[in-house]
Amino acid sequence: MSMDITFLGTGSAYPSPTRGASALVLRREGECWLFDCGEGTQTQFMKSHLKAGRITKIFITHLHGDHFFGLPGLLCTLSLQSSPDSNKPPVDIYGPLGLRNFIWRTMELSHSQLVFPYVVHELVPTQDQCPAEEFKDLSCLDRDEVPSEEAQGRILHLDPVENSYLLVDDEQFVVKAFRLFHRIPSFGFVVEEKPRTGKLNVQKLKEIG
Repeated sequence: MSMDITFLGTGSAYPSPTRGASALVLRREGECWLFDCGEGTQTQFMKSHLKAGRITKIFITHLHGDHFFGLPGLLCTLSLQSSPDSNKPPVDIYGPLGLRNFIWRTMELSHSQLVFPYVVHELVPTQDQCPAEEFKDLSCLDRDEVPSEEAQGRILHLDPVENSYLLVDDEQFVVKAFRLFHRIPSFGFVVEEKPRTGKLNVQKLKEIG
């Protein structure tokens, strides 16, 4: 299985002409998984060997602007580069509580319409992930504000036994989120490849004893 990582930006809150804001791509078998999407990520894609149209999953670590302000622009650029396809699976977006409302509000206020579907899965943080004075209860940003067709993603709570959030569990990978301590609630992501059955040429093994 081919897999590689490309850093599109490591500039944190101070991007420069040669160093973009936070963004990292994990490429696996034709798919691109994007981790964080700082400002200018769409142009960083254009400078790279990667194809933004192959993004199937987006993971946002936390809601500081240098980690997700590029998301609306990237989604709009992807839409301009795409053809309408009713059979295309949605882009899965994972991030802290409040992300769904942000994306919907941005698209609504800018009159942006995407030709592909997306689904936002929100992680509910715990109060011990940041200083007490910085914690904001964003549960008030309820799904009632967002149209039903935009609110089909999951609300993910911490599994107290595993001490993690299960995001993806398919035939090849398990992806989990873990709590991190920062000025605002943040999450780290772990991509774990499942064991694969080996392939042996039994006849050849017999021939060589």
